[in-house]
Amino acid sequence: MDHGADENRGVLIVFEGLDGSGKSTQLQRAARALRARGLEVVETREPTDGPWGRRIREMARSDRRVPPETELDWFFEDRRQHLREKVEPALAAGQIVLSDRSYVSTVAYQGARGLDPKRILADSEAEFVRPDLILLFEIPAEEGLSRVTARGGIAEPAFEELAFQQRVGVIFAGLDLPGLTRIDASRPPEEIEVDVLAAIDRCLARTRPR
Repeated sequence: MDHGADENRGVLIVFEGLDGSGKSTQLQRAARALRARGLEVVETREPTDGPWGRRIREMARSDRRVPPETELDWFFEDRRQHLREKVEPALAAGQIVLSDRSYVSTVAYQGARGLDPKRILADSEAEFVRPDLILLFEIPAEEGLSRVTARGGIAEPAFEELAFQQRVGVIFAGLDLPGLTRIDASRPPEEIEVDVLAAIDRCLARTRPR
């Protein structure tokens, strides 16, 4: 769903990629840089901390699995609430929304569960706000998972499995979406940040002409 041509409307930028690709780190860096310019920035993520998002995270961190269709339903419900309560109000207020994941991840991850990625994409674009910029951080699945292991934290065995991440990566690699910019995420964070901010600047110049 397009969010129209209202020049006062905000901008939605989503950070996508495999687990361990560094997207969350780059989102934080971008937020700091944009705020330093005096811009209003909202940082958010999916799954959220709402009831559906908590259900997804609890499943991901346990040995309990649900059918792919149920998993997809949970992500859609979480996203509906997220957009309604946080993203849409921020866009209406003219803010820049930086989201750690969006429906693009659902296309790749639930597609890798065996569902139809094209159908997920079509249903998502029909219902949800389309991002103005999709930053896709590309990294080999093996490298991403080694980073996940090195940083520690709470494991999510439902998603952090090599063969599964490789299937997700194949779907990400095949995406051809408006506003998608691919970022080589195997480089040092400082180099990546330069490319991220350049892509954001191009997006803002396009969506917020002066």
